[in-house]
Amino acid sequence: MTILLFVMLGLFVFMMFRRNKKTQQQQATLQSKFAPGVDVMTSFGLFGRIVSMDEAENKVVLELSPGNQATVHRQAVTKIIEPTEAAPVVPDDASSLTGSEAEAPATPETPASSETPDETIARPNGEDKKDS
Repeated sequence: MTILLFVMLGLFVFMMFRRNKKTQQQQATLQSKFAPGVDVMTSFGLFGRIVSMDEAENKVVLELSPGNQATVHRQAVTKIIEPTEAAPVVPDDASSLTGSEAEAPATPETPASSETPDETIARPNGEDKKDS
């Protein structure tokens, strides 16, 4: 029984050291990718771009927005943000619709543009249906 207890304790310690070593390797791999111009996220949620790095003092200067810089400890930078494809910009108003989109037939989900404001209010309330 005692031998089993020592084996379990030894396994627990081994797994703990293994996990710690794996974490250190991941951190070293991440920090080797740091270079000026890389977009990163800090451990406290700030997003920025690396401007410069001071290896001697373990400091990284991040540009948070144009003209705003912050100096953080190198270990505070925990994630590199990979560039993603930009989503198409959708305008807030309908003035930029093309002819094919503007002349689409009216459906119950998209009413005709000739609808008056009173008809628009009446439609969701079910008041536009005639009594038969």
